[in-house]
Amino acid sequence: MSEVSSLPAPIGKLRRVAWREGAFSAGERTVPEETAIAFTYNRMAHAVMMATPADLEDFAVGLSLSEGIIRAADEIAALEIVATELGVELRIDIAADRTEIFLQRRRRMSGPSGCGLCGIESLTEAMRQVARVPEGLRLPANAIAAAMDSLAAEQHLNREARALHAAAFWDPRAGLVALREDVGRHNAVDKLAGALACRKIPASSGIVVLTSRVSIELVQKIAIMGAPVVVAVSAPTALAVRTAEQAGITLVAVARRDGFEIFTRADRILSDVEHHVA
Repeated sequence: MSEVSSLPAPIGKLRRVAWREGAFSAGERTVPEETAIAFTYNRMAHAVMMATPADLEDFAVGLSLSEGIIRAADEIAALEIVATELGVELRIDIAADRTEIFLQRRRRMSGPSGCGLCGIESLTEAMRQVARVPEGLRLPANAIAAAMDSLAAEQHLNREARALHAAAFWDPRAGLVALREDVGRHNAVDKLAGALACRKIPASSGIVVLTSRVSIELVQKIAIMGAPVVVAVSAPTALAVRTAEQAGITLVAVARRDGFEIFTRADRILSDVEHHVA
């Protein structure tokens, strides 16, 4: 596998033939790129993710945090992003005291080829207990709409390609702090986690906003980040709701211009009357 000089662009144009109003027409369509991203730690293979080749430093940090390989961004001693003819390799060097943690996790993940996560330990890992997020944050109901409205202007890739998820962090005092995009909703959350960790921004101060549905994996990642509120445009799964309840996360979903639905910890979202009294 040979190295190449530059990373692929996150979006590109493809020729296509469209059928509209009873006729064919030739033209182009802007589409997102999907690239194999290989994660290695101290030159040992860990995982390959299909992702949009953008914000890869954030991706390296965020996935390392969500996998429990590191506890903070500064536990990555070095990071090299290497483009190859087959994809991109993230060569991550981790601190010596985290290497054994990585090796233990790597042993748990090993199994027959093609089986994915195998055996009872994998089931235990998939359904692992989540830590409870910090208490204290309370938000007026109109903050949900403000957070949702802040996304569109910063979804630069999706504005062109119309096929990417976004994960963003919105602070009631600072507004939209960070937004990351990817064809994979899980990847977008990992990239956001990495962006916050690298900038040492505590997720406990605001809202994680998602343009996707909410599944258990996303709730697990957001719990690791320590964000007390997650807002999504689509509905959650039942397991995601139970996991959010366990973590003490306020899960707001089906968020639209005309309102939203709260599935867990509704006490954090205040009506206009409650907010003014407070």
